[in-house]
Amino acid sequence: MEKSTVLQHLKSLLEERMRVAWDAMEAAQESANDQGKSSMGDKYETSRSMGQLDRNMHARQFEQTRQERLILERVNPGEKSQRVAVGSLLETTAGWFFVAVSLGSVKINEETVLAVSSSSPVGASLLGKEVGNKFDFMKKQHEILSLH
Repeated sequence: MEKSTVLQHLKSLLEERMRVAWDAMEAAQESANDQGKSSMGDKYETSRSMGQLDRNMHARQFEQTRQERLILERVNPGEKSQRVAVGSLLETTAGWFFVAVSLGSVKINEETVLAVSSSSPVGASLLGKEVGNKFDFMKKQHEILSLH
């Protein structure tokens, strides 16, 4: 499993999420604007407020995804360290892990990679560990086999 392949796959996933959030944000804004043309009084204000809340929710999702994308942009695919850090791809007895952003279980070329944030419980427990070190995951102890 190549770190550059994992990075590219995760970036494309985040780009798709950003596009979906942006489209939903624009649709919610249009809907809120259209309410002003077709409604009157309290019903208009309620509908417009609901549309604005939807727009804001999608805007937050877009911004959160954009921030995750920026984290991936800072990862050097050619960098290999002796200790787990943000941007590390590691093979363990529990499978493949990529420590950077929390995207969960991702299938890449018939392999499953668990993309975890460095601030998640498992991500935090992996930081600073080396090949051969043990860590707890899903109430079992596992070992780091290799770092990429």
